[in-house]
Parts: sequence; structure tokens; C-alpha cells
Amino acid sequence: MHSRISFDLRSAEGLATYRTFMEEAADLCVSYGGSVSGEHGDGQQRAELLEKQYGPELMEAMREFKRIWDPDGGMNPGKVVDAYRFDENLRLGADYNPWRPEVTFAYPEDGGDFAHAMLRCVGVGKCRVPDAETVMCPSYQVTREEAHSTRGRARLLYEMLEGEVITDGWRSEEVFDALDLCLACKGCTSDCPVHVDMPTYKAEFLHHHYASPARRRPRYAYAFGFIDQAARLGSLTPGLVNLLTARPPFSRLAKRAAGIDPKRRIPSFAPMTLQRWFADRGAGANPTGRRVVLWPDTFNNYFHTDVGVACVEALEAAGWHVVVPEAHVCCGRPLYDYGFLDQARAYLHRTLDVLREEIRAGTPVVGMEPSCLAVFKDELERMLPHDDDAKRLAANALHFDEFLERFEIEMPRLERRALVWGHCHHKATGGMTGEEQALGRMGLEVRSVSGGCCGLAGSWGFEEGKYDISMSCGEQALLPAVRDADEGSVIVADGFSCKTQIEQAGTGRRALHVAQVMKMAREQGAGGARPSRPEDGPWTARPKPPLARHAVRAGAVALAVALAGAAAATAARAGVRRGAPAGSLR
Repeated sequence: MHSRISFDLRSAEGLATYRTFMEEAADLCVSYGGSVSGEHGDGQQRAELLEKQYGPELMEAMREFKRIWDPDGGMNPGKVVDAYRFDENLRLGADYNPWRPEVTFAYPEDGGDFAHAMLRCVGVGKCRVPDAETVMCPSYQVTREEAHSTRGRARLLYEMLEGEVITDGWRSEEVFDALDLCLACKGCTSDCPVHVDMPTYKAEFLHHHYASPARRRPRYAYAFGFIDQAARLGSLTPGLVNLLTARPPFSRLAKRAAGIDPKRRIPSFAPMTLQRWFADRGAGANPTGRRVVLWPDTFNNYFHTDVGVACVEALEAAGWHVVVPEAHVCCGRPLYDYGFLDQARAYLHRTLDVLREEIRAGTPVVGMEPSCLAVFKDELERMLPHDDDAKRLAANALHFDEFLERFEIEMPRLERRALVWGHCHHKATGGMTGEEQALGRMGLEVRSVSGGCCGLAGSWGFEEGKYDISMSCGEQALLPAVRDADEGSVIVADGFSCKTQIEQAGTGRRALHVAQVMKMAREQGAGGARPSRPEDGPWTARPKPPLARHAVRAGAVALAVALAGAAAATAARAGVRRGAPAGSLR
């Protein structure tokens, strides 16, 4: 019989009640011929009670048998014979009084108490399942190290607050090292039976760990944490940036400067942003239709604009009036991965400022990128717990597939097989049922792949030194399934990182967003002409700027290069005139 009883284990009176209950329960169980042993063994909680069940003679026989093999009593002492008392060595106890530092997240499920959150893990060990069945825990699935499991990390954070084993608090390198391989995939938030939230704990820890000016974050924390700002600059001259970041030696220099693993390829910028494409269209379709905000996340605004176009067209085809914010906006998702929580809060306030009118009107806010939309469903209220507009946005924020199902959008027909991979944050903040049902309504034969994480996990797999583990995570389930899929199957993955991992892992395939699958169906029909691979169709083409704007941009780039070259030549001549040896200018 499984039971969970909330004993008071923090006071002398509560501990006495616990002892009385356990002894009387054991007596009652034995009186009916039952067993006090648990299905997973006896351990410290029951070992003291075993003599009630077996009697002194059998217990002495067990003691003699153990002494034959373990005369010094060093092997797992105190667990069956010569047992510890079940009310000693407790995790809590009458002397429990952990450090309770000020924290940034609200921790509503734990009464705002970070120390209480560290008590969530009760050691069940579901995060230690060796074969990838659920998302949790991708790093453990690869390393098989306890410190890289959700349970191991939770224990280290608990010890940090206790201050006996780990004595340097937020500065702890032991805790930092364990969290460094946490992909912040959110798998534990839904797969763990007690909902340990390691991504939040990691963000909290890193925020305080780097609070001292003497401790600087690695280069990739700034490059990826503020990817929205880097992308904003890169989008001014995307052709030049793509040229330089794709060819050595410039690509090597760019990776070194950003702390990107040399085995990675830097994603290319789109010829124009989604916001610019949307603005250039002029008045949108369905001016009298119901409004829906399409959130222009960094990844689909600056890189995968083909996804954004497909999302706009899908919503408009369903009769909705699409609104895309014109101002620069970002949910701040990457900031959490590196502990930039003050900046993340500022990003959220800006988001609310931009969307306030739509939020208060009850307009749905639809996300294309699952990880970005997940911020509105998860981190937003934890960061701004007393902001009513934050609550309104969280209530009206929908993943793309959630919108399709909630408003019963009519789906175009497409007769193909589909291999579906869900983003970890999508699974944790809504699940994949809606997407599977939407694709099924299209007529697709859907096969979902689950187990672990794609391994890229936002920017984690781009970080220097993480490439091999990143790929090993992907090999748990996703990458083999993609390689095994026939060429005519549609590979469906909505997450930017998932799609990038598929492309960079040598699978020879590219994944489509569900909106691109809908566009393919509308343009080719249920059984129309088909390219050999679905991703080779025109629905994956990124929009390009008008020729005039392209020419102006190219001219500006050429002028900048010419001026830089002239400046370098002038500096070189000045050096020669000052008497520098000619060979030193090479």
C-alpha cells in the first residue's frame, strides 16, 4: 500500500508522534501476518522495525551472515541489522534551520521559500531511467553520473543551504559544475513526480553566482544571452554577416569571440526580418476579423522567417486578423539560461508595455517558437507575481498548435507520413497532444518520437566544449529516428534548436514547422506534385527584400569595406613613414 503522510518532522513533538505511529503501524501489520518491508527494500525507515516481524533469532542469523562477508561493518551499515533509529539522521529533524537567502523568482508552489523548493526531491530517482523514455534527464542519460541527474543536482542545492558539506553558498563550484550540464529543458517540471524545477533553480543560482564583479560569465553567456541584440545588428547587413561567419578564417574568429564550439556552424541570417516583411505588405488580410497577436520571437524574426510567413498565412487563411508588433521585442528566454535575471525582468516589462492594449482586450498571443512562448506560460508570473497584466498575458498565451485546437481551425488535407518531434519546453508547458491532433486532422499518418532532448537545448549545445554531449543527447532518440525516416515523410519540429540540431547532425534532413506543413498542403493539395523530400519545396523559402533596398544595402556594405581597406592602407603607410620596417607590416 502506497501512502504519503505529512508528518511534522521539524519539532520534538512531531518526531515523537512519527515514532509512535511507525511502531503501532508495524505492530498492527505484523498482527495480521503482513510485512513491514517495502517493495524497494527496508532501508533506514523500516530496518529498526524488522525484529517485530522476524523475531530476535532470525535477526541474529542475519547479523552473523553479514559478519561473514562484512566483518568490519563497512558495507551499507545500519540498514538491516544493527539498524539506525528511523528518527535519526533525518533530512529535517528538530534542528532543521537552513539558510534562506533572498531570491528573485517567486516560487509560488513553495510559499516563496527557496529552501522548501529544495525539499521537493524525495529521491524517487525517475530522473535516473537509463533509457530515454521521457525528456528527463538528458544529461544523465549520457553521462550516467548522479551529479548530472535531477536528483543529484537537487541534493547539492539542498546541501548548499544546509552549509555543512558545501560551505561557500552561491559561490560553490561543486554546484556550478553539476548545473553546467543541465540543459534547462524543463523535462523535470513535468516528468518528475514531485515537479522539481531545475531550470528555475539553475537560473537562480547563476544569477547569484555571478553577482560579484570579480566573477565574470563566459563569453558565450553574453553572445547567446543577448542574442536578440546580436541578431538585431546582424540583420542590418545579413549577407555580409553570413559571408563572414560561414568562411574561415572569419568563421573561426567569430566562434572564438562568441565562445561557440568550433564543430558548430553559425546559423545564417534571413535576407530580411519577419517584422520588415510583414510591414512591407501593408494592410493585412481580414481587417474585420478577430485579432490575434503573432509573437515575433528572435529566432523566427531574424533567422527562420519562412516559418513566420507560414504562420501569418495560416492564421489569415483561417479568417483571423494578424497583428505583429513593430517594435523590437524579445521574451528574454536565453537570459534565464545564464542567470541574467535583472535583464530578463526588464525584457518582460518591455513586453507588457508593447502588448498591454492587446492583453487587456483579451487578444490571443500566439507563439511560433515553443521556448519563447513558454516564458509567458512559466517564467512570466514567477518573475512578476503581482502584475495583473502578466497574469492576463499568461492566460492568453498559446502555442501555435494550442491555438489551432482551441479555435478549431480547419486544416488543409495532406496525405503523407509525419515524424513529429516536440520541443522540450512545448512538452512541459502544454504537451504535444494538440499538434498530433492537428496533423491527424490534416490526414497525416503521425508517428511521434519521444525520449530525451534534441541536445541543442537553445544555445547549450553551441557552447564551447558541449558539442559531443549535445550530439550524444540527440542520439538517444531524435537523430536515429530522423535518419530512419523515408524521404517522403515530413519531419515536423517547431523548435529552432531542434531543427538546427537535425540539420547539423549529418542526418541529411531538415524539419518543418507545423505551419509550413499547412502551407505545403494548401499549395500542393492533398495528393499533388511532391518534391522527393518535403523540406525541398518553396514553403521553406525565406522572403527577400525588394531589389532597390537590396542594392542600397549592398552599396553600403561595399562602401564600408572600401573605407575599412582605405583606413588600413593609410595606417600602413603612416607606419612606414615613421620608420617601421616594411616586413613588420605583413
